[in-house]
This record gives sequence, C-alpha cells and structure tokens, in this order.
Amino acid sequence: MADDEHDEEAHPGAVEVTEVTVTDERMVGRAVRAAALGNAMEWFDFGLYSYLAVTLGHVFFPSGNSTVQLLSSFATFAVAFLVRPVGGMVFGPMGDRIGRKKVLALTMIMMAIGTFAIGLIPSYAAIGFWAPVLLILFRLVQGFSTGGEYGGASTFIAEYAPDKRRGYYGSFLEFGTLSGYIGAAGLVTALHAWAGADAMEAWGWRVPFLIAGPLGLIGLYLRLRLDETPAFQRLAPEAVTTTVKGDLGRIFRQYWRTLILCVALVGAYNVTDYMLLSYMPTYLSDELGYSDTHGLLILLGVMAFLLLIINRIGILSDRFGRKPLLMTGMLGFLLLSLPAFLLIGQGSVPAITAGVLMLGLSLVCLLGTMSAALPALFPTEVRYGALSVGYNLSVSLFGGTTPLVITALISATGSNLTPAYYAMAAALVGVLAVALTKETAQLPLPGSPPSVATEAEAAQLRSDFRT
Repeated sequence: MADDEHDEEAHPGAVEVTEVTVTDERMVGRAVRAAALGNAMEWFDFGLYSYLAVTLGHVFFPSGNSTVQLLSSFATFAVAFLVRPVGGMVFGPMGDRIGRKKVLALTMIMMAIGTFAIGLIPSYAAIGFWAPVLLILFRLVQGFSTGGEYGGASTFIAEYAPDKRRGYYGSFLEFGTLSGYIGAAGLVTALHAWAGADAMEAWGWRVPFLIAGPLGLIGLYLRLRLDETPAFQRLAPEAVTTTVKGDLGRIFRQYWRTLILCVALVGAYNVTDYMLLSYMPTYLSDELGYSDTHGLLILLGVMAFLLLIINRIGILSDRFGRKPLLMTGMLGFLLLSLPAFLLIGQGSVPAITAGVLMLGLSLVCLLGTMSAALPALFPTEVRYGALSVGYNLSVSLFGGTTPLVITALISATGSNLTPAYYAMAAALVGVLAVALTKETAQLPLPGSPPSVATEAEAAQLRSDFRT
C-alpha cells in the first residue's frame, strides 16, 4: 500500500495544532481500568471454553471417538467467531453513532449473560440433542457481543490516552486479556486438582461459567461510570449523522485498503494468539499425553511472566515505534515456531517451558503494541466501526478457527509439528502487513487534535506551531 493512499484514507483532514486536548490523568486511569477489566472478563469467559474443551466435549456430545468429541467441541468454539463480524457490523457503527461508552456497557452484559447461561445447560446424557443446540445458541450470544468489544475497548483507551503514552496505556488492554486467561486457567487448574476428572465432568465444569454473572455486573458498573471519550465529544454533529446513514457502506467503499491491512495484521496476530493461549493446553494433553493440570500450570507460569513485562513492551513501542515491536513479534514466530515445537515435543517440563516461553516472548511483542497500533489506522468518525469490522472479520476467519484447523490438520497429517507450520505461515503474512503499515507512535490519532498530558506540553505545541 502506498503511503499516499494510506494517508488519504487514514488522515482525511488535517487538524490544526492550535487545537490541543489536555488529558485528565484520573479520567485516563479510570478509562483504562474499565476497558481492561471488561477485556479481562471477556477473555476469562472465552478462555474457560478453551481450557475445558476436552471436558465439554464429553458433556455435550455423544460418547464414542474422543477425537470426534474434541473436534465437535472446537467446532462449537469456532461457531461463536462466525457471528463476531455480524456483532462488529452492528455494534461498531452504533459506537460511532451513540458513543463508545453505551455500546461497551451493552457488550459487557451480553457476554456475561451468555457465559452464565452455558453453566446452566443440562448435559447430553440428560436432554440429548438439545444440549449441544443450547450450547451453540449461547456461544452465538457470546460471539455476537464480543464483536463490539475489542474495537470499542481499544478505541476507548486510544482516544483517552495522550499521544506520547498511547502504547503504554494501550498495553493495559492486553494486560486484561492475559489476566482473563490466567484467571480462567488458574480456576480450571485448581478445580481439576481439587475435584478430579470425574467430578469435573459431573458438575465442576459449571462453576467457572456461573462466576461470569457477578463479574459481568462489576464490569457493567465500572463502564457506566465513565464519561464519553474526548475525541468522540469533539465530533461535529454532521459527522455523526453521516455515520448513522451509511457507515458500513462508507467503511467498505472508502477504507477498503486499510481494512485489508487491518485484517492481515489481526489475522497473523490472532492465529499465534489463539494457538498459544487457547489451544496449547489441549495440544499438550490430547496430542502429547500430558495431564490437563500439568499443561495448564506450564502455560499459567508463562502467561504470568508475560503479564509482568507487557507494559514495558507498550513503553518501548512509544519510544521506538510500533513497527519495530510488531516486526520483532512476527519474525519471532516465523523463525522460532519450529524450534519451539521441537522443544515442546521433547516432553520434559524444562523443554516444554522453554518452547512455550519462546512463543510467548514473540506474542507479547504483538500483545503490547497492537491495541495502540490498530485504532490509529482509522479516523475518529469511523474508528469504532471500521476497527470492529476489520478485526472481527479477521478473527472469524483466522483466530477462532485456529484450534479446529490445527486439530484437524494433526489428525490428517499425523504430524505434531503442524501448529508450528501454521504459525509460520501466519507470521509471514504478518511480516508483509507490518512492512506496509505506517508508523503512528507519538502522533495524534487520525482526525483528532494532538493529545498531551499537561498544560505545559500543550503550550509548547502551540508555540512551536506559531513559530
């Protein structure tokens, strides 16, 4: 993509430097906490399904071939991703029309309801065919609501954060992602260790899903207490009116090049993300014969380490730029996936830990940077909608299908190295996408004035502009 084409799409109109937004540190902190906590709850809910995939296959599908049960479970996991683009097309433009805050509150409560309801579904042994039907129904509710979550949460933080610290604040969104996965993995691991396999299949698997109800109410309360973002409040009424009449058509017509770039970036990032954070415990237990508890404990330790350094990655992206960090992560997966899976295949705890850590360090470069890089692709008046559409199209095609595709490919080829080759192919696409992406670190969001942390910075900017 040529730079002039990208500029035409992502920077449709220059904003005078004399207009400067001075952020309120307390409000930025509240916005970041509410968005990150909501994201943590979302991925806690989704992580539960991944980590309980084997158990859920036994509970909700007819007994017989264990591989068929696992494939059925992962197919149901993937179903939620099929409706994510629909959710993005509904909630994204709605967020550009009525505001980010209201839509994020709505997606939060819908996700909690869908997850809580899964914990109440009777097993296949109790109600037969209706068990998987109800499971699919509530997975669709989860997927539809999630369609408006990432685009809105990343937009919310990006529009609140000062330009020079957008990477740092944006990294808290994925801090929430890792926290949600850790919470889910930790709870499932503790339940497995305490209750045992039989009790988990009988009733233990329900406990984590039922916890989602009260957690959702907490997230809803935090989000409703926030003010709308400064960037959205600055939008002229005619810009919002345009969004109402035809935002989706405008997004596909005017921003299709940037959408393709967004889909490529998100696709590469999500294949590697879901492979490591969602699929890896199942790979260790189902393909390598590790116990559920051991596989989860190893991943839990690696994720806890990533949690400690992810904000440092955000700071580095503010200092050195988004592209160097994104390229490091993509090249890491391209070059290290095969050695990592060869190590994992050795079977010893040190080897598996080293292999998972190699993948984790590559992933954290993407996690800590992407939530600041993606919102900067689109201007304010279509940011929520365009990002939700591009992100969810890509996640639907490449992210949520990752466990299903890898399981099917391993079954077809008989090779336990299939996940490595799949990650390398995704990373190659990611390398090309990053190369075509324009650097946006420390720059104002497209269509918005500069955003600074202090009045002194604002005065300096105005002075520089006049001279």
